Amino acid sequence: MSRSPERLTAAALAAVLFTGAWADPQPADTTAGVEDVVAAVEDVIAEVQSLDGSESESKQGRQVTVALTSDVLFAVDKWVLTPKARQRLGRLAARVKADSGGGVVRIEGHTDDQGTDSYNDALSLKRAQAVQEALRARLSGVTFEARGFGEGRPKVPNVVAGSPVEENRARNRRVEIVFTVKS
Repeated sequence: MSRSPERLTAAALAAVLFTGAWADPQPADTTAGVEDVVAAVEDVIAEVQSLDGSESESKQGRQVTVALTSDVLFAVDKWVLTPKARQRLGRLAARVKADSGGGVVRIEGHTDDQGTDSYNDALSLKRAQAVQEALRARLSGVTFEARGFGEGRPKVPNVVAGSPVEENRARNRRVEIVFTVKS
């Protein structure tokens, strides 16, 4: 076995540690008072997402939010609903009719971070209004409110570590239908 200076130093250090030569012969009192830790728990909002990612739903109390990605509702940079979107909104209207506890049904349009703020604000509002009109045709006696938020309320970050994330941008391009369910 070689007796290099590094091996001798390591052996000496190990001997000191194992024998307790550096240990304090009179340890300090290590007891301390224990305080109760109380932390508030915020509402947990679980989100359920469709397998293709085109629809998600969350519920907080009696408020339900159904988010439909704009990619399944509209062509790029358009606000005219596709035939597939009209079918999907028909199913959603039936659900709102069956489950709604009354009150205003909010339609909220959102975009990603591409384009100017003024363009995105206008596009998100036009898309929200298109969804509102499709639902209004199927739901009589319901009060609607349509708003466009542009890119102001992203669901997930559009850019991560300085790089755009297309999947996130797609999730942010959405229309949310918010309604209150029966108790």
